[in-house]
Amino acid sequence: MPIARSPVKQRAADVAYDAIEGLISTLRLEPGSPVVEAELVALTQMGRTPVREALLRMVSIGLITQQPRRGLLVSHIDLADHLDVIQTRRVLERLIAGCAARRATAPQRQEILRRAERMVEAAASGNLDAYMLADHELDLINHQASQNFSAVQCVQPLIVKCRRFWYAYQHEGEIAEGARHHLALARGIATADEEVAMHGADQLMDYLERFARVVINN
Repeated sequence: MPIARSPVKQRAADVAYDAIEGLISTLRLEPGSPVVEAELVALTQMGRTPVREALLRMVSIGLITQQPRRGLLVSHIDLADHLDVIQTRRVLERLIAGCAARRATAPQRQEILRRAERMVEAAASGNLDAYMLADHELDLINHQASQNFSAVQCVQPLIVKCRRFWYAYQHEGEIAEGARHHLALARGIATADEEVAMHGADQLMDYLERFARVVINN
């Protein structure tokens, strides 16, 4: 039986990172746009030090680029690189899904399933914002349940890139299909079935790859 971890209070820099990540992934900070520290302090309502620390972290994983004489810029969406992003994410998502199916607590299993069901409901009503919020919440609980923090640390920037790609090109996709694959993944975790969970992760990555190829080929 896995041991439930007690909640850990987030560091200010982590809160700032999550807030800025949300601005980037939802395109409120557009690709190629300048990153102005003072504006982010106002938007996130965080201090300069945690915002600066969050920005340095984003530079290190490629979400923000630093260019001579131009300062910090939000990185561009690289279509040629995106299939590699999905291929790498596939390996990590299978691992995380298997770990979550083995290690999740009973409350976590219930919450994972509940978030996936919310994705299905949001997709049925065509509510993209609610769909993406439930998707983000599902990721958070799934990552906590996996207790594989090395894999989670590696997959997080890839998820942000996929989420931003989706917001940029979602008119080419069908969110109901994505919701079904998330639900299959969630059911595998909820029933402690590693094979079903990992197959659900594979189906989800297949879906994201098909979506990406439609965008690239258009």
